[in-house]
Amino acid sequence: MKRILIAGGMLLLTGCAAPPVRDGEVGVPSQEEASSARSRELMLHALSQIGVPYRYGGSTPEDGFDCSGLVRYVFARVGVPLPRTTYAMSTLGTPVSPEALQPGDLVFFDTLRKPFSHVGIYLGEQRFIHAPTTGGTVQLVNMRERYWQTRYEGARRIPAF
Repeated sequence: MKRILIAGGMLLLTGCAAPPVRDGEVGVPSQEEASSARSRELMLHALSQIGVPYRYGGSTPEDGFDCSGLVRYVFARVGVPLPRTTYAMSTLGTPVSPEALQPGDLVFFDTLRKPFSHVGIYLGEQRFIHAPTTGGTVQLVNMRERYWQTRYEGARRIPAF
């Protein structure tokens, strides 16, 4: 199942290739192209963690992940350091409205009756990836599900994206 999801994610992303460089052009990607490439790489790293067990305080695939550990690990794979806690992550970047969400944005939820107590990575089409809770595994879920809609706290865009 994990391999099918990764393969599917890779197929979705292949249509986003940069245009070919014409003879005589230097081929330096624009900031938008570089950002898009980084978002695709981030998404692939995130999708490759599906199925990794949840572990409170976990921050590696070998040990398992909690929500902020997963987000921090995935962003580090693309060269973007993030703080360790969900709350600290919620203070970074710029706020993003739900209508303007883009792949790579951090999405925050109140799952412990405490604002910004849960974080995931938005992947597009109202889906985000996260490490849910004890006994669970890293999974891709739909933000339209009532549980997530009622707990949504907001989103932030990290400057590298």
